[in-house]
Amino acid sequence: DGFDETMAWGMIVFQVPLEVSGPTYNKQPLMAVALASRKNHISLYLTSIYASEELTDEFHNRWQKSGKKLDMGKSCVRFRSLDQADLETLGWAVSLLNPKEFTQMYLKARER
Repeated sequence: DGFDETMAWGMIVFQVPLEVSGPTYNKQPLMAVALASRKNHISLYLTSIYASEELTDEFHNRWQKSGKKLDMGKSCVRFRSLDQADLETLGWAVSLLNPKEFTQMYLKARER
């Protein structure tokens, strides 16, 4: 709740409204989660875990327990089909933060 769903950069994007986040460096809403269908895989961008080492570690630990292979960049999780994805861990990651919490995490990361 509280995120705006839109299309941006060729993906389905859930973003923080500028009314919540305030001005950003690029004057665009903050992208929290994005979903894209690529030629060879599905990409799910999870910027909420990217901004936190602790959350990234927790994500990796949860995925490892699933026994499924993790194909991940810094914030992008890639899988060819839903049966290759750990949907429980993805659900956990997507529902971690509300827009205000995500904005606070973003601002803290920008201070570094």
